[in-house]
Amino acid sequence: MAYFASSLTNVLILPEYYLDVQLFGDVRKITQDVLEGVDAVIHLAAISNDPMGSRYEKMTFDVNYKSSVKLAEMAKAAGASSFVFASSCSVYGAAGDAPKTETSELNPLTAYAKSKVSTEFDLEQLADENFTITCLRFATACGMSSRLRLDLVLNDFVAGAVTSGQINILSDGSPWRPLIHVKDMARAMEWAVTRNADNGGEFLAVNAGCKEWNYQVKEIAEAVIAVIPGTSVVLNKDAAPDKRSYRVNFDLFKQLAPDHQPIYTLQQTIRELYEGLIAMNFADAGFRDSLLMRLMVLTKLQESGLLNDDLEWNHNVKSIPSPETITQTL
Repeated sequence: MAYFASSLTNVLILPEYYLDVQLFGDVRKITQDVLEGVDAVIHLAAISNDPMGSRYEKMTFDVNYKSSVKLAEMAKAAGASSFVFASSCSVYGAAGDAPKTETSELNPLTAYAKSKVSTEFDLEQLADENFTITCLRFATACGMSSRLRLDLVLNDFVAGAVTSGQINILSDGSPWRPLIHVKDMARAMEWAVTRNADNGGEFLAVNAGCKEWNYQVKEIAEAVIAVIPGTSVVLNKDAAPDKRSYRVNFDLFKQLAPDHQPIYTLQQTIRELYEGLIAMNFADAGFRDSLLMRLMVLTKLQESGLLNDDLEWNHNVKSIPSPETITQTL
C-alpha cells in the first residue's frame, strides 16, 4: 500500500533503490500470478501497532489476518518453499513477571495481537514437507531507520530527551517490554527464510530477540538518561494500569539460530537514535502529533481525501495535496 513511502528520515538514497523489482499494491488484493516463480516470501505488511489497530479494527483483521493467510495459501500454490510471517511477542499480553516461552498460554489484549494469534493458528495448518512456515514473534522494534517511527517506546523516549530534555511515560513505568533493533530483526528474517524443516520443524513459532533485552519501561527510560545526561522523567501516576506487560524467553531462538543472534546493545541503539535525530536537526517537542507517528500519517491521508474509510487509495481524488500541505494541517 505504501502508506509510509514518503516518511523518509535523513537518507540520501531511496532505500528501494537497492531492490531489483518493486511492486506497489494492496495486500488484500494481491493475485497469485505475482507469486509465480517466487521461492520464498517474507510477509511484513500489516496495520502495525496497537493505536492503529484500535482505530481501524476491521481493517486490522482483514489486512493482518485474512490477507496474511490468503497470501500464504497463494504462495504455497505457486510453488514457494518458505513463508516467513512477522508475528509479535504481544501475543502474550498480560503475562506477569515469568518469562514466556513458545508453549506459554497466549493472552492477546489488542486487535493487533489477536490478529497475530489468529494468523499463526491458520498458518500452522498450511505447513508441510514442501512448505516451511516460520512465525517470528518479534520483541518491540527500536532503532534508527530510513523511515523512522517514533511510536515505539525506546524511539519515543530518545525523541523526548532530544527535543525537550524530558521523557513522558504514559504509565507507571512498571510494565515489561522486550526490545529488538530493526537490523537484528532483519538478521532473524534472513535465518528464518533459509532454515530447513529439520531445524525447528515444518511449522515454527519462535520468540525473536534475546534475554538481555527484557526491560521494564522505567529501566528503558533510565538507560536513555545514562546516555543523554540532563534528561528528566515524568511518570503518569494517574494512568490506568497497562496490562500489556510481558517478559519473554528467547532460548529456543538462540538454540536454533546461533549465527543470527542480536548483536546490538541497548546503549548502542540509544546512541544511534540520539546521533540520528541530532543529524536531522530534529527539534519537534510535539512529535507525538507529527508524521513520524504512523497513526498520524493515516489520519492525515484520510483527511486529505487520499485514503477512504477502508484504507484504500482513493483514485477519484481530483487534486493531490503536496506533502507540505499535509504537514501544515498538523
